[in-house]
Amino acid sequence: MALTIKLGDDLLSGKLRDYADVARLGRITRARATQIMNLQHLAPDIQEAVLFLPRTFAGRDAVTEHDLRAVAAQVDWNEQRKALSSILGSTVNQPKSVSL
Repeated sequence: MALTIKLGDDLLSGKLRDYADVARLGRITRARATQIMNLQHLAPDIQEAVLFLPRTFAGRDAVTEHDLRAVAAQVDWNEQRKALSSILGSTVNQPKSVSL
């Protein structure tokens, strides 16, 4: 998430021109760059919650980038919260109270 925010800022400031620049910088495909950059479409409270997830030392992460892609595909932020709730098996329905 932090990388997505940083790269988004670099695009806005003109340090990077487009997603092709992002892809070259990261040595990834343009499609992968788009997937990563689409995380900017997450509701602000979800972005913040993702940034402050506890570190995983063993086992699977509570939420993965792949999971977040499906959430970010939802245009409505309330729908994003519902989708994230389904993934986590918890209730995430208040705009400023995402509990991950």
